[in-house]
Amino acid sequence: QVQLVESGGGLVQAGGSLRLSCAASGGTFRLFGMGWFRQAPGKEREFVAAVSWPGGTTNYADSVKGRFTISRDNAQNTVSLQMNSLKPKDTAVYYCAKARVSVATVHADEYLYWGQGTQVTVSS
Repeated sequence: QVQLVESGGGLVQAGGSLRLSCAASGGTFRLFGMGWFRQAPGKEREFVAAVSWPGGTTNYADSVKGRFTISRDNAQNTVSLQMNSLKPKDTAVYYCAKARVSVATVHADEYLYWGQGTQVTVSS
C-alpha cells in the first residue's frame, strides 16, 4: 500500500522560506511523476508543482514560478518543495501526490495517491 507522508510545514513570516518533504513508502516510487497541491480555506485544491520520472522535467503554477522549486531524490524515495519569498496567499494545506503517469502532470485527476497534508501559514 502506497503511503505518502509530508513534513516541514509551519508558521513563517512573509518573505521567509520553508522546505516541505514527502516520504513515499510501499508501491513503486520509480516510473511515476510526483506533485504538490495546496488547498486554502474555502477554496478548491490547486496545483502547485510537479516533477517527472526520473526528474528531468518540472512544472509550476504561475503563482509560484520563480519562488518554489520541486525536486526528487529517487534513492531516498522522497520529493521536496523548497518555498522561498513566501506570501500570505501561500497559506494552505500542502499535499504531496503520486501520479499514475511518468510526466510532470498538472492535472489532479492523474494522481492516484495523496498524503494527509501539512499546514503552511504565512503571516504578514
